[in-house]
Amino acid sequence: MSIDRDFCIIGAGPAGLQLAYYLEKAQRSYIVLEKGDSPGTFFKTFPRHRKLISINKVHTGHCDPEINYRWDWNGLLCDDDRFMFRNYSQKYFPHADDLVRYLKDFASLQNLSVQCNVDIQLVQRDAGGFRIRDTQGNEFSCRNLVIATGLSKAYVPEIPGIELVEQYDQVTMDAADFTNQRVLIIGKGNSGFETADHLVETTALIHVASPHPVKFAWQSHFVGNLRAINNNLLDTYLLKCQNATLEVEIGKIEKNGSKFLATVNYQRAMGSSEVIEYDRIICCTGFRMDRSIYSEDCKPEMTIHDRFPSLDSSWQSVNIPGLYFAGALTQSRDFKKTASAFIHGFRYNVRALASILLNRQYEEPIPSRPVAPSPFAMTEAVIQRVNRSSALWQQFSFLCDVLMVSHDAECVDYYEALPFDFVHDSLAGQYERYYTVSLEYGFGPDDDPFRSSRVAHTDAEAAENSTFLHPVIRRFSNGTLLDEQHIVENLEANWTDEALHVTPLRNYFERTLPPRTAPAAMK
Repeated sequence: MSIDRDFCIIGAGPAGLQLAYYLEKAQRSYIVLEKGDSPGTFFKTFPRHRKLISINKVHTGHCDPEINYRWDWNGLLCDDDRFMFRNYSQKYFPHADDLVRYLKDFASLQNLSVQCNVDIQLVQRDAGGFRIRDTQGNEFSCRNLVIATGLSKAYVPEIPGIELVEQYDQVTMDAADFTNQRVLIIGKGNSGFETADHLVETTALIHVASPHPVKFAWQSHFVGNLRAINNNLLDTYLLKCQNATLEVEIGKIEKNGSKFLATVNYQRAMGSSEVIEYDRIICCTGFRMDRSIYSEDCKPEMTIHDRFPSLDSSWQSVNIPGLYFAGALTQSRDFKKTASAFIHGFRYNVRALASILLNRQYEEPIPSRPVAPSPFAMTEAVIQRVNRSSALWQQFSFLCDVLMVSHDAECVDYYEALPFDFVHDSLAGQYERYYTVSLEYGFGPDDDPFRSSRVAHTDAEAAENSTFLHPVIRRFSNGTLLDEQHIVENLEANWTDEALHVTPLRNYFERTLPPRTAPAAMK
């Protein structure tokens, strides 16, 4: 098997292009293979109603692009300010076509090696790497393969009769086709409520159903849960306007002439059941990974109802060495907790992945910088990062900075924005002692963020009781957690106050930093 390239990336969506950007910057051998006729083909169709729910906050009061990425949820990481998304749209929720235009320009103006109209038919593993064949008989080979195709296949729940209903990705967008009809929408995610909101003016009745209660993004802090922009139907339900959300198990779906009969088993109504008649039923239950292109000896293991590949802490398949994943396919590592399913989260994962790949393929060190092994220098480095970093802000509790302390405590290496698990699995073995730095919420999963008890922002001694996003520093020895230090929450995420934020952290490092062992003359 001849090796054409070190890396093949399948998919020229935002994740594939983000990885290509870093490989291009490193001047390494790669190619991006895209099924469509241009980058970003997925967004030519989705979301179906064409409004992105990834925010684009143009006016932030800041001039620093790194800080502004906290509220630019569509732009890719890049040294060129032209690719802040505000240059493509001024809308808070942009049109999907603006993202398509952006991705096409990004690939072109960054001179990325993208080959379009490549419909992959088969992926095989061979000694030394992978062989890829498309439907035209063209072959590509590589040492490392990265799948960045997103979730391309509809996830269909196992309900008898589900094959009779319409799918979200195929149902008509003409609301007039639903005039005076009774409609059941299966699925309480954003696609389900987005569809309901689109149809509310023309339908006679809409029921949105799933076995579980609605989960709100403002409560869970997972942006894939129901967003306020899509929750208008709840208003019509609670104000008695003929629509409803149902917590039900759907037992079966049957056709009765032109009508549908859905047997529903209520979860909160004493186990009662009912048969409800509808004119239309739409399945909006999300997507899954398509494994059809992989040969039997190359199929990645799956997880979470067979929807996502099972990955290790470096986003590599747990059963196929050299097979990596990027983008929305990686969300199984932090499922419904942070933002790895979305551009504003996975772009940072991809940056870390690029460093990992360059380290494993070319023995390039994971990027770090030296920090003086003193409480003052370490405090300054941490305070600067928590006040500026967009990666820790977006990927709270999942990505962390790391201060690795040498055995003799003579030097500290500062690593930025790596997955916690990767740090413990792969970096910790190089150092006996290290500190992690992250931003985290203090809310519990059942807390109401609008009514929770809050620590006073002036109470540095009670910082561990902070519920809003705030910095957390943890100390480890040989992978074992020793202690942690919280910096008290601040309404505007401004942790620069000497007495409240800086001094408590400096005191923590003074208490916990091991003494330097080198003779004074050698310092």
